[in-house]
Amino acid sequence: MCTRVAVRQILRWSVRNASSSVFSPLQSERYCLQSLCRLLCSSSNQSSEHNHEVSPLTRKPVPELSLRSLIDMGFTDTQAEQMFESVSSVRGGGAAKHTLSTLTVLFMLGLNPTNVQKLLDKCPELLTVGETQLQQRISNLRKHGLGEGSLQRMVAYYPKILTVPVKTVKYVVAFLKERCLFTTQQVTDILRSSPAVVLEDLDQLEYKFQYAYFRMGIKQAEMVKFRLFRFTLDEVRCRHCFLERRGLYQTPDKKGQTIIKNPKMDSILNVDLDAFLTHVAQATAEEYGVFQKLLSREWQEEELQQGKIEADSDADDDEEDDDEEEQNRGKRGYMNRRKK
Repeated sequence: MCTRVAVRQILRWSVRNASSSVFSPLQSERYCLQSLCRLLCSSSNQSSEHNHEVSPLTRKPVPELSLRSLIDMGFTDTQAEQMFESVSSVRGGGAAKHTLSTLTVLFMLGLNPTNVQKLLDKCPELLTVGETQLQQRISNLRKHGLGEGSLQRMVAYYPKILTVPVKTVKYVVAFLKERCLFTTQQVTDILRSSPAVVLEDLDQLEYKFQYAYFRMGIKQAEMVKFRLFRFTLDEVRCRHCFLERRGLYQTPDKKGQTIIKNPKMDSILNVDLDAFLTHVAQATAEEYGVFQKLLSREWQEEELQQGKIEADSDADDDEEDDDEEEQNRGKRGYMNRRKK
């Protein structure tokens, strides 16, 4: 259904563009057929075969971006003007001709002109991604279990996902499976609900997982269900430590048992600050504000201490290396004297 809508928009744009004084009807027809064939083949996982079939002649005529072409694709006059300004500022006039094919790929996802406009307002750098790269990244996300509906919603929520290279996404997926022991379905759910995870520092990502798992006693299924990876490490630690020091949260023992009943992760993270303080922490905003400042100071001191320990360790290693080198020089001198 989404494909039919996109095809209709492209055909309508092509037919109107055929009467342009800049491009002949034959050129517009060739460009339209090329775009449709390439995109339809891509959605059927046949893009590689099609690339060999497209002749250089069909790739030459590419209509330039104009207000008229954007309106013909379904954008309103206001949207077309905003889009044209955005493209000009991001890519410049010389490269704007690639934008039409990029927009076509987004339409093939089932996004309408209004959604595309909102998406590009959130992430204008998406216009710098080439058509081929865009198709490869969308195809890779499908391989990780994201169907059309999920993919469309994820891109609308976090369009920056389409600016991330395929290799980066694959590496993060492997990391979540191998280091954090999430199942394939759980990784798909993480990508669907928390796509920004693909750009997170892996050391921080692993620490956040370990903190939730060992300090809070949260298992993988709960992490996925309550969208742990939508929150920063500081947000998770601050709310958890606040509850812990008020005697409202306890780290489970080896059997997963606690003396008190811990609040659910959903009520800790997936609520605004007022609800968290009123219903869970039973504290005032002033108390929490003071605690945040004190905790931040604690973390800074811990980092400085850790840095000092690492520096001392490196210095000890250097001294050992120097001692070893001195001994080696002494042995070489001794052997040379014996030879004489």
